[in-house]
Amino acid sequence: MPNRLQIPLPATGRASPEADLDEADLVAIAKRDRAAFASLYRRYVEPVYRYCDRCLGNRDAAEDATSLIFTKALAALATCRNDRFRSWLFTIAHNVIVDMRREQQLWEPLTAAANLMDGTRQRSPEALALATDDARTIQVLLAHLSADQRDLLELRLAGLTDAEIARSLGRSHGAVRTSQYRAIARLRALVSTSTLAKETSDDNR
Repeated sequence: MPNRLQIPLPATGRASPEADLDEADLVAIAKRDRAAFASLYRRYVEPVYRYCDRCLGNRDAAEDATSLIFTKALAALATCRNDRFRSWLFTIAHNVIVDMRREQQLWEPLTAAANLMDGTRQRSPEALALATDDARTIQVLLAHLSADQRDLLELRLAGLTDAEIARSLGRSHGAVRTSQYRAIARLRALVSTSTLAKETSDDNR
């Protein structure tokens, strides 16, 4: 488990003195003074955490991934272009997620069945259905996409632009737009199929 990155967050209701600075200026300052990296951390810790949680589907794993991402970013900050910090940061995030997913595949098939059995003994079918309907719908749908399409849409859900996604994944802008179109079309088909199946099931009750 990676060490937690110890960077203080701003007090509630108090704006950071760097809040209005241009991001490129913040990166330049942080390169000279590592303590200034806290401003970049504060700006991106929530979207990075949400991205990790969406990708991994586990709060503890998402927290570990977020910590590791910012630790790597701080260590490699000198290599980042000042005007491309967000796409650079999410390149690191994507790579960390890929590595963690690879590690998960080693133990998830064995633990998933046990967890499912334990959970179903303690919870009613209605509770299980309500727990999964909202929080993990997107994750379930994304799991039906190809790995490339899933990676792309997860970065899109994190708020990155087409150009930033292209830089993060090392692909051309045109390739990202084409893949995104196909991924969204696939998601729409999955949603339609899921909706139709649910309506059919309801009608048969």
